[in-house]
Amino acid sequence: MNPSTAQARVLVDELVRNTVSHVVLSPGSRNAPLSFALHDAAMAGRLTLHVRIDERSAAFLALGIAARTGRPVALVCTSGTAAANFHPAVLEADRAGVPLIVLTADRPPELRAAGANQVIDQRGLYGPAVRYFDELAVAERRPGQNAYWRSQICRAWNAAYGEWRCGPVHLNIPFREPLVPDGKDDPDDWPEPLDGRPQGARWTELPDFGALPSSVVPSARHGLVVACDAGVRAAGEWAELHGWPVVSETGGLGLGGTTAIAGGVWLLGVEEFLAEHKPEQVLCIGRPTVFRQVQRLLSDPDIEVLLVRPDSDWPAPAHNVRQVGQWFDEPAKPADPEWLSRWREADAAAVAAVRETLAEQPWPTGLSVASELVENLPPDSLLVVGSSNPTRDVALVGGRRPDVLVHRNRGVAGIDGTISTAVGAALVHSGPAYALVGDLTFLHDVNGLLAGPTESRPDLTIVVLNDDGGGIFSLLEQGEEQHSARFERVFGTPHGADLSALCAGYGVPYTLASSREVLREALRPAPGLRVVEVRVDRSRHRELHALLRGAVAKAIDTR
Repeated sequence: MNPSTAQARVLVDELVRNTVSHVVLSPGSRNAPLSFALHDAAMAGRLTLHVRIDERSAAFLALGIAARTGRPVALVCTSGTAAANFHPAVLEADRAGVPLIVLTADRPPELRAAGANQVIDQRGLYGPAVRYFDELAVAERRPGQNAYWRSQICRAWNAAYGEWRCGPVHLNIPFREPLVPDGKDDPDDWPEPLDGRPQGARWTELPDFGALPSSVVPSARHGLVVACDAGVRAAGEWAELHGWPVVSETGGLGLGGTTAIAGGVWLLGVEEFLAEHKPEQVLCIGRPTVFRQVQRLLSDPDIEVLLVRPDSDWPAPAHNVRQVGQWFDEPAKPADPEWLSRWREADAAAVAAVRETLAEQPWPTGLSVASELVENLPPDSLLVVGSSNPTRDVALVGGRRPDVLVHRNRGVAGIDGTISTAVGAALVHSGPAYALVGDLTFLHDVNGLLAGPTESRPDLTIVVLNDDGGGIFSLLEQGEEQHSARFERVFGTPHGADLSALCAGYGVPYTLASSREVLREALRPAPGLRVVEVRVDRSRHRELHALLRGAVAKAIDTR
C-alpha cells in the first residue's frame, strides 16, 4: 500500500470514529487519495458522501448540514483556488459558530519550491477564522504514522466541537504520488497495523461538550428579551416562565407562548412608545445583526445589557454589556405582569396595522409575499431566509409560527452560498423545507442547484423575490431621492436574468407565481427541488416601508 492511500484511509476511518457522518467532497487530482477512501466508506454505509463540483457551493452545503445537525461536517478539496473558494463559508462558520472540518489537499514541499502547477500557500490560508490549523507531515512508510494521523483528527474534531465555541478547523494535507491505490492495496503491506481503537472508539477520547457553564442573572422587573436565531426557542421558554416580553429578529417565527411580541421590531422603531416602555434590562440571546432599532436599544446607556453568547467575541454597540454568559438563570426579581400586558397590547395593534396596510397595497410586494409564505408553511417546516430584504420581510410581517424552524447565514450576513446552505440544511431536515431569497442571492449561488444524478435531492422549495437588482439599497441612505441619478448603476444593479431559463438548464422545476393563488399552490409540499419566482417592483420599497411605519405609530398612539 502506498503512503498516500494509507494515510487517507486512516484519516477517513478516524473521522467516522469521531462521529462525522456527513462529508462534502469536491473532485480533484491531489485529493484523489481522500476521494477513494471516502467513496469506499460511503459504499460501506459508514458515512453519507455529498459530491459537488463547485467548491464554494460545496462549502456552503456543508455549512447547511452542520448548522442543521449541530455536528461537525468534513469538507474536502484539492489544492490551489479550490481551497480558496472554501473561504467565504469558513468565515460564516467562524462567526456563526458552525463546526466544519476542512481538509485541503496540497503538493508536498519539494513541489511547492519547484513552482509546480496549482500551488498556493495554503498554510494558515483561513487566518484567524479557524479554531485550529495544522499541516500534516507528508505520509511516510514507517512505524508511528497511524497514531499520529488519528491523533490529529481527534485534535481537529475537538477544536471544531470545542468546549468554548463550535467553529471551523483546517487540516492541510500534502500528498506525494502515487495518489491512487496500487496493485499492492493490502493493509498488511505496511510496517505497522493501521487499525483504530477497539469497538470503533476514538483514538483520543474527548468530552462531548454541551454542559451549561456560566450564566447571566437578570435582576430587573421591567425587562425585555431580544432573541436571535438559535436562541429563539430557548428565550421563548424562559420568558414564558418569567414574564418578560420577547422580541425576535425573525418576528413570530419559531417563537410561541404569551410573551412573544411578533411586531417587536416595529415597536422598537416608535420613539414615543419606547420612551414610555423602556426596559431596565435587555437579555440578548445571540448576535443581533439586522435591525438598526435593535442596535439603538442595545446602545442606550440607560439600559443594562445582559448577553448570552457561547464565545468571547460578543456584540457591544455601546461597549456597555454588563454581563456575558453561556446561559440565563432565574431572575433575581419577579416580573411586573402589567409590563408584559402593555407590550402585548401594543404588539397586537402593530401587527394589525401592518396586515391592514399590506392588504390595501397592490400585490405583490416583498412583505406580502413573505406574509403569504409564513402563513402557508406546513407544520414543522424549515425556512432558510436569505440576507438583505427577505430576512427583514419575515420579521416585519408579524406572522406567528412557533412550529417553524428558521435558519439564516447571519454570521457574516453575506449572500454567498445561500442556495447551497438551504440544500444542505434541507437534506438533513425531517420535514418540508423552504427558502426565501432575493434575486441577487439566487444568482450569486445558482450553482447550488447543480447536483449529479447519483446525489441525494432535498425536498426544498426556493422562493425567489425578484426585484431585478439590489432592492435592499432602496431602503438605505443610498435610496434617497438626492442620489437617484447615480443609484441605478452602482446600487440598483439591474441584471435582466431569465430565471426560468437558468432553472431549465439545471433541470430544476420552475414556477412563475403571478398571483397569490399561484403562489399558494406552489407552496404545497412536494418532493424534490423546485424554484418559485415572484417578480416585484423595487421602486415601491421605500414608500411602502414609510407607509407601514406611519400606520404602526398611529395604531399605537390611538389604542
